[in-house]
Amino acid sequence: MKAYVVTTGTVFGLLTLAHLLRIIAEGMQLAKEPWFVLITVASAVLSFWAWRLLRTRTQ
Repeated sequence: MKAYVVTTGTVFGLLTLAHLLRIIAEGMQLAKEPWFVLITVASAVLSFWAWRLLRTRTQ
């Protein structure tokens, strides 16, 4: 279970990072697209949740 949570947190974190880097590279017009923003926020929340779950499970 621990490996799954680490993998999930990493994948969603990398997706969030890729979206933020794409906004920097291509400009702010991407930040105006609702689906792009929704996916970015959702992946950030899921990554945070996975890392928080891992942290509370290991203590």
